[in-house]
Amino acid sequence: MSKEYNIAVIPGDGTGSEVVAEGIKVLKRLSQKYSITFKFTIYPLGGERYLKQGELLPYDIINELKEADAIYLGAIGHPDVQPGILEREILLKLRFELDLYINLRPVTLFPGVDTPLKDKSPEDIDFVFVRENSEGLYTGSGGFLKRGTPDEVAIQESITTRKGTERCIRYAFEYCRSRKRKKHLTLCGKTNVLTYEFDLWQRVFQEVMKEYPDITTDYQHVDAICMWIVKNPEQFDVIVTNNIFGDIITDLGAIIQGGLGIAAGGNINPHSIAMFEPIGGSAPKYAGLNSINPLAAISAAQMMLDYLGEEEAADALLSAIKKVVENDLESLEAGKMGYSTKEVGDLVVDYL
Repeated sequence: MSKEYNIAVIPGDGTGSEVVAEGIKVLKRLSQKYSITFKFTIYPLGGERYLKQGELLPYDIINELKEADAIYLGAIGHPDVQPGILEREILLKLRFELDLYINLRPVTLFPGVDTPLKDKSPEDIDFVFVRENSEGLYTGSGGFLKRGTPDEVAIQESITTRKGTERCIRYAFEYCRSRKRKKHLTLCGKTNVLTYEFDLWQRVFQEVMKEYPDITTDYQHVDAICMWIVKNPEQFDVIVTNNIFGDIITDLGAIIQGGLGIAAGGNINPHSIAMFEPIGGSAPKYAGLNSINPLAAISAAQMMLDYLGEEEAADALLSAIKKVVENDLESLEAGKMGYSTKEVGDLVVDYL
């Protein structure tokens, strides 16, 4: 009997609709092969809607999104909208309102993909970031004093709770166990400077680790971890960190796995809903050219299948993606792939 999933689709801005279209094309092929039914509902959120209607993310849409099985996002970002508006009122609002407190970012180098790291291979670059996704500096707490004057003060506050910290760390331990690789979890922080926030993180980490005797652990400062990801990425299995550090170091992870053209991530509430997206932005300069790489969006669809429990389909899609990058593409960069956006989607479908 066919399983049915309601997928909320937010194509977004720029090249978002182009890459999402290829992801949907691939999902439709998988639905035929594995007796899965996808019902796609499109939500035209983003810069264009804001500029035309003055509307960002109304609560009636949030309530509809809560009823979906998963959300598939293209990209949010428009050159004619002041930076911070779309990010705060759509992306961050989605994370906070849906309590998507885990950001999951696999960093995997596929065979045939070039990495800027000398003498490193797919065996060396295969780890996952677990980023706390709902607290820290991104809560928007703070304000200005004497704005616009020579005495102006800007205050940005980082909010960290024990509940938020513990549920993220606990998820990381569980994920590390289920990953069945090295079973090693690294806490990334800055205990020597952020002596309140990461004192809490470290204490909670040490408490929770007692429940997972099968998982080895270590701690690394965020500046050191940036160095070691470049020098010895093979030491890592799963890395757990806070919101701001995770935002920064996941881009470092993306470039060593081949760039934003292949990097995907999930914003997850393990007990409710999740949203999956390519890591790259809306790339407006490539919009309409049919030259952007859709594999990051297709990889996001692969993560979504895994989240939905469709392991066979997820494994088949991962295999197809690997074949495309190893056998067909000249590069993962936009305009240099040797194929158009739509043709790359077709290649994935052909391998399926």
